[in-house]
Amino acid sequence: MEVVSPSGLQEALDAKLENPSAVPLAGGTDLMVDLNFDRRRPDAIIDLTRVTELAGWDRADGAIRLGAGITYARLVAEVAPELPGLAIAARTVGSPQIRNRGTVGGNLGTASPAGDALPPLLAAGAQVELASATASRSLPLTAFITGPKTTALEPSELITAVLVPVATGPQQFSKIGTRNAMVIAVTSFALALHPERHGVTTGIGSAGPRPLVAEAAESFVEGVLEEEGLWDARGVIPGAAAVRFGELVADAGQPIDDVRGTIRYRRHALGILARRTLGWAWDDFRKVSG
Repeated sequence: MEVVSPSGLQEALDAKLENPSAVPLAGGTDLMVDLNFDRRRPDAIIDLTRVTELAGWDRADGAIRLGAGITYARLVAEVAPELPGLAIAARTVGSPQIRNRGTVGGNLGTASPAGDALPPLLAAGAQVELASATASRSLPLTAFITGPKTTALEPSELITAVLVPVATGPQQFSKIGTRNAMVIAVTSFALALHPERHGVTTGIGSAGPRPLVAEAAESFVEGVLEEEGLWDARGVIPGAAAVRFGELVADAGQPIDDVRGTIRYRRHALGILARRTLGWAWDDFRKVSG
């Protein structure tokens, strides 16, 4: 197995162009497991740990541009005020050792339906930046992840960054698993409030072939908040509306039966997570606005 260790982004892109089948390595929290269990044996690996252009973040036009190599630990420590939903999800990833190594670009590239960063990125309206040695492009997350562990990434491309709009209101994330710590989600859910446009956006994880949006649930709760005048009054969301929101989120899922959970359990859990995150986010909005 050949290992290439570029010292800069252009060098890394040139290496990917020269050998499109080479697998990029950053944190290694997924790839090294596959290698150790002999589930993958690529001909070449591009070690990106020395590519500093991928490891930083900056602000631009109301958004945060996260380099693909930024770790979960840095997300929590450095951008939680601007991206609270993503920071909440990052806190749930594995152990401290995993959070110190795992990267947001790795979560995107692996494209596992259970990836913890994906639902909050989806709810926030993230765009994925891709580059080759000769060109670059940007895709919404909904277009980038095409199926379970499959993406729109071309063989000669690397994920360079993800552009995430700065939160304009409360965001929440919750997941459920078979234990409390270092858990792979049986299902997960993210929600973002957008007071400036009276909007609610969602992201469903581990309940479909890729992260999903609960469009009917979004439209329903937006209608309730508008009709009841709750954005201005900062009133309590009616209990029946919260229950219906959870039902619509559960209906939007496309879960399967597997070793971690059944279709029935996942739908039930998804509805509960949706009601809880809506309640938490709305309570945060009422506290800040009251």
